[in-house]
Amino acid sequence: MRRRLVVHLATATAVVAAGVVAGAAPASADLVTYCIGTGGAVTVPNDLYVPPNESCALTGTIITGNVSVAAGANLVVAGGRVSGNVQVAANGYLDASNSNVGGTVTVASGGYGVYLKSAQTGAVTVRAKGSSTIDSFLFVEGSTVSGSVAANAGEIRLDQNTQVTGSVNSSGSYYTDVHDSFVDGQLSVLNSATGSVVCGSAVRGKSTFAGNLGGVQLGPNGGLDGCASGGYFGKDVSVTNTTGGVNVDDNIIDGVLTVQSNSPAAVVAANNRIRGGVVGDQAAPAAAKRSAKALTADRERAGDARATERRTGAVAEATAAGPANL
Repeated sequence: MRRRLVVHLATATAVVAAGVVAGAAPASADLVTYCIGTGGAVTVPNDLYVPPNESCALTGTIITGNVSVAAGANLVVAGGRVSGNVQVAANGYLDASNSNVGGTVTVASGGYGVYLKSAQTGAVTVRAKGSSTIDSFLFVEGSTVSGSVAANAGEIRLDQNTQVTGSVNSSGSYYTDVHDSFVDGQLSVLNSATGSVVCGSAVRGKSTFAGNLGGVQLGPNGGLDGCASGGYFGKDVSVTNTTGGVNVDDNIIDGVLTVQSNSPAAVVAANNRIRGGVVGDQAAPAAAKRSAKALTADRERAGDARATERRTGAVAEATAAGPANL
């Protein structure tokens, strides 16, 4: 493994000379810093590129350009700042804590995932899985997304007072959960494989849940999670064509709640405060029982393990590669 960080002109000649697969490096005529190893509190005055299957761990580093994480590569940033956008390729991983990304974060088809903790970013996009065997994840804890979150694959979780200034639109994810967080726009969860849980959160715009398998739980005491409190929904809420159970408990809904074509019928607890009333079929309140096993807690633990394993391995690889000459 190479033990340096090198700056190359990102021309075709430089890319070939650097031994990088054609088309994998950033398509820019500006200087590009190749990162392999560890780096500290310095400023990178251009774009940064983590080559395929390499690892880069940065602490307190400022990157003035864009960042590209190539296929199979890892970038771990703590206390850093990226002025531009971040792109994560297939099987690539981004881990950012106490850091600021001024631009957008985009995960390509089959990207391994993104973990953000106490971070700030622009809009975040997780592209559809496609033919890849890897299903991405996006775990956001105590962070601010200035823009919208758009996800078409993977495990999606917003947690621990995360704020999204735009909307959250998820379609075809494995699950999409929002815990103790705020969404300033609309929330849309469509065709999720194992459903959706929204607890202790506020959504200012319209909320739509449709075609989800495994159930939808808004508030505590449902079949998916034992979370502590309900939430606030600033406009209409619609839960339709859902299998696995629908539970709506201890929420304030400043609009109409629509629950139609769900199997079984939705359970809407009496402790909800719904300004516009309920439209659709409802099951008897006695059916509102939490399952013995909190499936969402299990899937979240499994997801956290994925992030921890990749982060630990990436830092170990970067440390073994040696200090980067930034």
